[in-house]
Amino acid sequence: MEILGIGMSELVFIIIIALIVLGPKDMQKAGKTIGKWLRSVVTSDGWKAFQQTSRELRTLPNKLMRDANEELNKIGGEININASDPARSGYRSINNPPRSKPNPPTAPEKREPTIPPPAESDLPKDDAEPHA
Repeated sequence: MEILGIGMSELVFIIIIALIVLGPKDMQKAGKTIGKWLRSVVTSDGWKAFQQTSRELRTLPNKLMRDANEELNKIGGEININASDPARSGYRSINNPPRSKPNPPTAPEKREPTIPPPAESDLPKDDAEPHA
């Protein structure tokens, strides 16, 4: 059992030191003073805010996991809806074949390569005069 991070053996040691230093009469006054101070701390608004924040921090990982799981379920549901209705999505599944038969693929046209005629500037010039 721990109180404010102090174990039982440390608490007994502190009480023994306080009894030696303060004596039995002053120990009662010190106990009352400490009790009043602890009560004022525990009933204060700051302590309540501290407790609430501490509780929220302890539950934060669980809350984040729950939110992430809800988001994944939502996205998974949308994916399942789209997969079950091919008209709504561009994807087809094995279980949902297309409603109409697709056109068979056509063979590409075979074209012979064409060579353009040479330009007049590329032709060799003949020094001889033309025959008439």
